[in-house]
Amino acid sequence: MPTLMDMRPNPGLNPSVFGTGKLTSLPQLERGRGAAINPAGRFETYAETYVDDGWESLSEVPKLKTEVFTETPKTIITRNTSPDISFDRSINPYRGCEHGCVYCYARPAHAYMGLSPGLDFESKLFIKPNAAALLREELTAPSYKPSTIALGANTDPYQPIERTYRITRQVIEVLAEFGHPFGIVTKSALVTRDIDVLKSMAEQQLVKVAISVTTLDPKLARSMEPRASTPARRLAAIEALSKAGIRTVVMMGPIIPGLNDHEIENVLKAARNAGAQEAGYTMLRLPFEVKDIFKDWLVREFPDRAAKVMSHVTEMRGGRENDPNFGTRMTGQGPLAWLTGRRFQTACQRLGLNAARLKLRHDLFHRPVQQGEQMMLF
Repeated sequence: MPTLMDMRPNPGLNPSVFGTGKLTSLPQLERGRGAAINPAGRFETYAETYVDDGWESLSEVPKLKTEVFTETPKTIITRNTSPDISFDRSINPYRGCEHGCVYCYARPAHAYMGLSPGLDFESKLFIKPNAAALLREELTAPSYKPSTIALGANTDPYQPIERTYRITRQVIEVLAEFGHPFGIVTKSALVTRDIDVLKSMAEQQLVKVAISVTTLDPKLARSMEPRASTPARRLAAIEALSKAGIRTVVMMGPIIPGLNDHEIENVLKAARNAGAQEAGYTMLRLPFEVKDIFKDWLVREFPDRAAKVMSHVTEMRGGRENDPNFGTRMTGQGPLAWLTGRRFQTACQRLGLNAARLKLRHDLFHRPVQQGEQMMLF
């Protein structure tokens, strides 16, 4: 398994493939991917681009393959002080995400690795094999105070490579051992693989699972979220989890005005019928490099409505393409944002969603005796 230090470009390839530049849209690179460009991160000094030299040289660009690298962090619980999210700590077993959601707000994080938030984000992935061991160490610390941990805040914990590396599975096994509350957000039906552990924790009111369903249209989903589970499989996952007694939440995130906002009521109804009991949403966010990646995709996939969509976005973002301010960044502002929120709220009330929100328990947290540790006499 290569490490971060092994991420050196193949000298026989154009360095743009490795996150130092901006790619021309090439079929062998964009097939099955959300982004079609690879813009340099905002910290990079130089940017490069493909240019056809008249000798069909672009046909020599190799097919883009997913690469996996090892990252060995010193801590695994990430903390935040954001006032507009419901948790103050999270765990990301992976960095980057092969689902390739073109709108993903986490894409800019790849710039901190010297990589592109574009194609690099969904093809150059990092695993954290010591995540479970680090978590055990942090939970064992005498000073640790339990609070709900979010899995899936900056990367999907059940993206395709979880089938092989099972790091998320290891993490939730540690959380189960300590009786620690946590929530999951995912677009993958793979979460049903872990029903055995999740079911026992749900019986103790220690877990809830949010499945992100942005559209019921499989064609739109394939274009917008190319390697995530299909909408039908996500609804099936909600049903399987609910039947196992696990509290499920449907997340419509993001709502994109002019693209999927007309589906709000239908998505909520389908999720409720599958067994979801709670629901939430976020408006489209376009921080940093995501703006260009999303707009490039929008023009390619929906040239007839791209201008309208972006007009709505700027209307809901105070005249800008992105609003980073607490209080409005998740929901937007202005009449259109208000109307969208009221539609969502009204649909939830009509369907009985959010009638009772499950509050996870923190009082069951305990520190099991670790190997080599002496038990307390009193």
